[in-house]
Amino acid sequence: MDFFLFWFFSLLMLAGGVSVIANRNPVASALSLVVVLVAVAFLFLQLGATFLFAVQIIVGAGAVMVLFLFIIMLLDLRAEARKKFRFLGLAAGTTVGICFGFQLWRVLVATPAPAPLPPPAGSDIPRLGALLFEQYILPIETVAVLLLVAMIGVVLLSKKEIE
Repeated sequence: MDFFLFWFFSLLMLAGGVSVIANRNPVASALSLVVVLVAVAFLFLQLGATFLFAVQIIVGAGAVMVLFLFIIMLLDLRAEARKKFRFLGLAAGTTVGICFGFQLWRVLVATPAPAPLPPPAGSDIPRLGALLFEQYILPIETVAVLLLVAMIGVVLLSKKEIE
């Protein structure tokens, strides 16, 4: 059953990722991203990481997606719909995709399959908290400031002149 669930959530995550990129509607892309984040959360649950499952659902699929949808609502989507399709952008995206696929293929071919890890004994939550607040505090704070600056930038860009 674990094998089936792993492949189900992995394929659901990949389909959601393709849908995020393929959708022209930003709201549909954001909802597809919710599907990806929930599938990742269930992969955490399948690995026995219940704390990461809860954090992924609450923070990832909850708070971050509310922030994304808030920013999408502030954007002027009609102005984006009037823009013309550019083949140069398609060519650049295709080139980047091919390069990424080549690099991914090289990594997958060169990397041996890892041995399965034994299930953890006890709770790892205190170790995870210590690791996050000691070793990884700078990247976490940097991402928080980056999200704040992005949200302020969208609010300022979408602000209409009051006459």
